[in-house]
Amino acid sequence: MLLQPLSDVVPTLSHDYAEWHQGRENYALWYIEITEPALLKYLNRLRAHFSAFLFQPNTRQFHITLFICGFLTHNNPILNDDFSTIQLEQQIQEILQQAFKSFKVSTGNIQSFESALFVEIVDLENSLSNIRTLLAKNHCEIAALPYLPHITLGLYNQAYSATQIFQTIENISQQHFEINIQHLTLGYYKAKIIQGQLFAHQHIHLSSL
Repeated sequence: MLLQPLSDVVPTLSHDYAEWHQGRENYALWYIEITEPALLKYLNRLRAHFSAFLFQPNTRQFHITLFICGFLTHNNPILNDDFSTIQLEQQIQEILQQAFKSFKVSTGNIQSFESALFVEIVDLENSLSNIRTLLAKNHCEIAALPYLPHITLGLYNQAYSATQIFQTIENISQQHFEINIQHLTLGYYKAKIIQGQLFAHQHIHLSSL
């Protein structure tokens, strides 16, 4: 949910979240890697500017989450947020058969969820939604909120007021970039490491326009 005026942000607490991962290790998702140097420079500047508000360490690479799969397993799924390698292969085949072409999206303004600061993504062609529909054909996404494409800058470290966050956003110069998307990535992060890095597991290259 987007951060509302007259509310406070929801901070991330530094503990194990064992009730969520239940001993499982690798949490998988499809995402789009951010590689453009100018955009990365801008995002790093934003992350540094807001660092006092954000949970540290924050080592996760900038990316656009495409589809949240769940805990990757080589066995048959047991819990409702397990994601088997068989389901992964089904998703890969669906994408390859569709032969998606490379496409472009653009960055919008800095915004905030209740729990995280982000840069919005503008997808006028609905390319991300089309891919998500295909990924959901054989596997239900593990997601509590409606999909809103974005690049996360970080999670909040304390319960700051929305007014404080919005004022800080207003006081920084914002830029906008076009992103040429040429491949999709299936990767995972270690569930026990908050904001830990992403590990790429599978790349799917999109054909040229």
